[in-house]
Parts: sequence; structure tokens; C-alpha cells
Amino acid sequence: MLRVFLAALLCAWLPAALQAQETAPGPAPDLQAILQQHQAEIAKPSRRTVGPAIEALAGSGLPGVPAFLEDWQNKEIYVREADGLFFRIDGSGDTVALLDLTTGETVAEDVPTDGLDQIKPNGGVRRVISEALVQFQLSDPDIDRRRDALDAIARNLDPDQLGPLRGSIAGEPDPALRLRKERLANYLVARFGDSTEARVAAIEALATDSSVDGRAVLSQILDTSVEVAQEVPDDVNLARVLEPGTDLPREEAYALMREAADLPPVLDPSGIRGLLETHVEGGKVGGLPIARLATRSGRLLAYDGLAAEGLVPERATPATVDAALASWTIYEAYDEEDSAVTDAARAANDSVQTRVAAGQAADLALDAVSLASIYFLAAIGLAITFGVMGVINMAHGEFIMMGAYTGYVVQLFIENYTVSLVVALPLAFAITFAAGVAMERLVIRWLYDRPLETLLATFGVSIALQQLAKNIFGTQARPLTSPGWLDGAWVINDVIQISYIRIAIFVLALLFLGLLLFILKRTRLGLEVRAVTQNPRMAASMGINPDRIKMMTFGLGSGIAGIAGVAIGLYAKVTSEMGSDYIVQSFMTVVVGGVGNVWGTLAGATLIGFLQKGIEFFNPSNTLAAQTYMILFIILFIQFRPKGIVALKGRAAGD
Repeated sequence: MLRVFLAALLCAWLPAALQAQETAPGPAPDLQAILQQHQAEIAKPSRRTVGPAIEALAGSGLPGVPAFLEDWQNKEIYVREADGLFFRIDGSGDTVALLDLTTGETVAEDVPTDGLDQIKPNGGVRRVISEALVQFQLSDPDIDRRRDALDAIARNLDPDQLGPLRGSIAGEPDPALRLRKERLANYLVARFGDSTEARVAAIEALATDSSVDGRAVLSQILDTSVEVAQEVPDDVNLARVLEPGTDLPREEAYALMREAADLPPVLDPSGIRGLLETHVEGGKVGGLPIARLATRSGRLLAYDGLAAEGLVPERATPATVDAALASWTIYEAYDEEDSAVTDAARAANDSVQTRVAAGQAADLALDAVSLASIYFLAAIGLAITFGVMGVINMAHGEFIMMGAYTGYVVQLFIENYTVSLVVALPLAFAITFAAGVAMERLVIRWLYDRPLETLLATFGVSIALQQLAKNIFGTQARPLTSPGWLDGAWVINDVIQISYIRIAIFVLALLFLGLLLFILKRTRLGLEVRAVTQNPRMAASMGINPDRIKMMTFGLGSGIAGIAGVAIGLYAKVTSEMGSDYIVQSFMTVVVGGVGNVWGTLAGATLIGFLQKGIEFFNPSNTLAAQTYMILFIILFIQFRPKGIVALKGRAAGD
């Protein structure tokens, strides 16, 4: 009885055990097993066949997949010919050690290299591997790798990246990268979203995005192709109908129609002449005497005669072209079939273009302000000497050059660029101040009230200073390196940005504006300078020494030029001729603004800076033309306001 019971129990248990054994999950495949399933595609990869292998690796979830893909991409994977297994290797020469792909442990030592094949994926396969690596790099602990992954997605928007990208947003610790991930996810939804509603919502969010990537997404959605039909099909997402003669030339429109229909060609007159010459019979062509072929109308008539006989193909006459243009329609159709998507993209693009135009205007204004600050620094010293002394100093640009070379020499001895800049600014002022005083004492003081002689003398001094600089420093440009904290630019968005060096020069110009106003309005020296400017004889009768004031004023103007040279040298080339690049603009700034007036110099620098940038905006490819237009405008301006924007008042105004 017991035996019967045990036998029955065994019969009942055995099928269940076998079924459980069949349905029980086996061990998860390791990396090598997956590689063996796709051994041929991996050992000899091509862009067309490698896709399934990479999909299997990416979907396995194995931790060693990213490292394998990187090594595969870098040609560091080898296959053993004997069994087709994949390994990394350690060592070089005739024998190497084989390393396990997952653990990195040594599997075999002293393996001959002639039994191993290096896997060398081509450029197309490496690009596919890079795209697969992106989903692993999106959550990599290294922020640089995450940033590189986002760069790869931005270069090639792929709908397959949307899932991994969205999955990595919640765990992104860096706020800037999180924002960029959200933007890229929005770009992908706008291009490849599952529903019209989702795409339209993503596109509407792009209406405030003026970045290059956002504009590129809208542009791709709004891509069109030119089509020709007798009637526009109802299922076409129509962008616009092109009007021949307005939107495109009539000849181009007819050529498009010829591609869509069997229409005769428009023949070139030279081609007609050659065809006629091959059909001359009995002194006639197409029934016309050769003498009548001297005119274009005669040649066309002869050709039509040949065409009527079937000897040459028919040609398109003006009537033929008109009839074709009247019966056919040329239109642009969106590549995107969903009209709701393109309508939203067009509205968003209009909003973005408005923002871009405003941004370009703001960026142009920032460039103009930056240029105006440079001209102000270069011209303020000249404004003081010219206004107080009436001296046309053609060597003013060379004082700018001396300041720049001073900064260069200081950096030869002080390697810290910040400290060297702090030392160079006052040192340049001191050196050029002394040079200006020496020039005033030795040359200019003997030439007061003789403007032509002063101009020629200072021009000679400028040539001498340029040659001296060439003899000392050579003719090659010398570097004046800015501190690291001045590298780069302040980027407001993809449209508006300005370099930190230009911001620093703008701040320096403001500081000098405040300093000069303080000196001229709040110090005894400033009072004496203004007195000498207004009436030198009356100032002398009040105990002021005009010669001393002129000497100090010339030295002050020269010193300021030296500081301007250090500032300009941080972004411009430092050469012996660099002063000549600014002397003309400096004189224009002083004359346009108003001689001898700090506010006038500021106004003149602003006008010239904005004017030059405006002209360059409309004619960016021809800098010489921009300079010419600017000079012509200033000549006309002086005709109507000869004393400048801010003219002197009192007796000095009549000098």
C-alpha cells in the first residue's frame, strides 16, 4: 500500500518538477555571451550591420557595456581567432596578456599576437558607437562626460535619445546641465513628439528661445521643397505659392516646369546658330535664304521652319513660356506634413526673429559703447592738450604706443599678469608724462601760436619715436597678455555677448572721466587749467603761470595716452605703428565733440563709435569703405556745427 502511494506521489510530482525546470529563469547572459551572439557583426563591423549588436549591448543593462563600447571605439578590443572570444590586452610585442572584458583580470598570459585580430571600426561605426554611448554618459558621475553627451545630442537630434535624456533629468545635480537637458528634451519633442499636441506645446515653448539650437529646430520644422503642379494637391502642407517674375526669375520658373512636364526648351541664340549651320541646303535653311540669317528674328524663323519639318526639336517661344506659366503653379511645400505643427513653428519663429533682431541691436550697441570707450581713452589726452594749448600733436598716437610697450616690458619681469597690469598702468602714466613734458619743453614751447610748424614738428617726432621703437623692439607684434580673469566674454545669450577686456576698458574710461572731472572742477590745477583755457592773459595777470600750466597739461594728456596704450594693447596688436591706427579717430573725436571739453570728447567718442559700428553693420565686408563714409559724414557734420557737439562758452569760444 505504501509503495502504491509513493508511486502515485512521484507520478504527480515529476511533471510539475519538469515544468518548473523548463520555466525557471536561467542565468543572465554576461557581456561575452552577448558579444558571441553578434560575433560576426562586432568582429567585422560596418555601419549597416552593427546596429543590432549595439542595441543588444545597450539594452542588456550590464555595467561593463560603456567601458567596452569606449574601448571598441578606440580600437582597443581584440578577438581570438581560435574561438572568436573578445578580450582586452596588456603588453606589447610578440606576446601579450588577455584581460577579461568585465573584471579586467588576466585570463591568459604569453599569448602570441599572431593569433589575435584587432577590431578596427571605421568612422561610420565609431559614430554609431558614440551615439550609443550618449545614454550611458548622460548619468555619468563626471560632469565633463555628461556635458560631452549633451553636445553629441545637440549635434545630431535623434528621437531614440529622448527616453534616456528624460530619465537623466531628475538625477542631474548641476542646475545648468539640468536646464540644458530640459531644453534638449523639448527640442526632441518639438521635432519627433508622439502627438500633435505635445509637439505644438514644445514649439510654443521655443517662442522665447533665441539660442542657435532653438532656431535650428524651428528652421528644420519649417524646411520646404519647391514643387510644380497644375493644381496644388489638397493633401499638401502649403507654405506659399511662388510668383514667376517676382519670387523667382521667369527662366528659372519655366525650367522647373520643364522638369515636371514635357515642354520644349528655351534655346540659346548661339546654339540655334550652330544647328542652322548643319542644315544648309542649296543656300537655304528652313526655306529661308542664308542672307536672311543675319538677324536674330531671321534665325528664329529659319529654326521654326526646320522644326516644322521635324529636323530639329521645337523651341519654347515667348508665347509658349507665357502659356506654361499661366497653366502651372510653382509652390513651396513644408516637409512636415502636420499643418498645426508648421503653423505653431511659424508663429514661434516670428517671435524668435523679433527677439533676435532686438538682441542684435543690443549687441551692436554694446560694441559701439565699447568702441566709444576706446576712442574716449585714446582722445581724452589729446582733447586736453589741444583744447588748452591749441597744439596739433601728431605724436599723440606714439604716446599710446609707448604705454603699450611699457606694459609689454613690465610683463617680461613680472610673470603674474594681474600684478604686472597693476604695475604697468601707473608706470606707463609716469613714463609718458615725462616724455610729454620733455617734448613740450624741448619742441612745442618754441612753436606756440604757430600751428603749421607745430604740426610738422610733432609729425617728425612721431616718425622718430616709431623708428626708435622699431630699433628697440623690432617690427614684429609683441604680446601684451591680459590676466586670466579678463579671458572670455560675458555671454547674455547666443546673440548678445561682450568680452571682459572691453568691459574693463569701458570701466577704465568711466574712471578716467570721473577723475578728470574731479581734477578740472575740484582742484587748483583744474581751476588754473580752465582759466588758461578761457583767457591766458587774464590768467597770467591773476598770478597763474601759463607756461607751467601748459607743461603740466601736456604731460597730463600724454600720461593719459600712455594708460590708454596699456588698455588698448590688451586686445590689439602692440607694434611701432599702433598709434597711427588711433590718431585719426582721436582728432575726429576731439573736433566733433568740441575742443577742450571733457563732455564734448565723450559725446564725440560716442557719436563716432556708434557711427562706425552702424556703417560696419550695413557694410561688414569693406572696412575701408566704412572709414570713408564715416569721414565724409564728419566733414558734413562740421559744416553745420563747426564748434562741435559741446562748444566752449565765453571768450575761449571765439578763439
